[in-house]
Amino acid sequence: MTAGLDVEREGSVVWCALARPPLNLLEPRLIRTLRATFEALARDPSVRVAVLTGAGRAFTAGMDVRVLRDLDPPRAKRLITALHRAIEAVHHAPFPVIAAVRGPCLGAGLELALACDLRVATEDARLGLPEVRLGLPSVVEAALLPLLVGPGRAAEMLFSGEPVSAARALEWGLVNRVVAGAALREAVEELVARILAGGPAAIRLQKELVIAWRSADLRTAIDYGINAFAAAYATGEPREGAAAFLEKRPPRFEGAP
Repeated sequence: MTAGLDVEREGSVVWCALARPPLNLLEPRLIRTLRATFEALARDPSVRVAVLTGAGRAFTAGMDVRVLRDLDPPRAKRLITALHRAIEAVHHAPFPVIAAVRGPCLGAGLELALACDLRVATEDARLGLPEVRLGLPSVVEAALLPLLVGPGRAAEMLFSGEPVSAARALEWGLVNRVVAGAALREAVEELVARILAGGPAAIRLQKELVIAWRSADLRTAIDYGINAFAAAYATGEPREGAAAFLEKRPPRFEGAP
């Protein structure tokens, strides 16, 4: 554990748990550690999936309000920029990142979960952006919210500051699945296994496209895809994948478990 982040490696899968009980509140040291950790993982080609979760009963209830209380404009800008850089390191990781969410997932915590590629939540999860109730707008990766739930639902969450239940989050597409609390790790491990069944290089190319598509017009997004399709043939994965399909056997991708 380093500065509130517990990192556990299981083969090609890395589990990162925010560990500042009871609510895993974010503060400058943890923010720096989160960024440094994901930047280091991004440089490791053997990492295929990362899981981001919270220790104990919460994912994270967001920023520690004690950090926010006495800021002035210059320090506020430095803090929110540092937070964005940390969340950006998660968002732009070259491998899929899964958020395993239990309990409160609020404010900067939801922005962190939004930066992940997939979200699995427990039935008791609450997801929201309550910043307006502290006199602040929701910013940085909160901009990803309308892409997931649509502008109207995003506006309701942003202007009211009220969290939504796990069931509502699933209905809105904010999370991919909802499970009982005791089943969270099992559900995430099942999702990880499905990702690991794909070609390692293909998954990284797909992640690169997913990120690029979020900020590209349709024509540019299609061009990115054409280039990625061709780039896949610089590896042996398409040949092995096609051969395995035709021979009715599991593929044997290099680097796969």
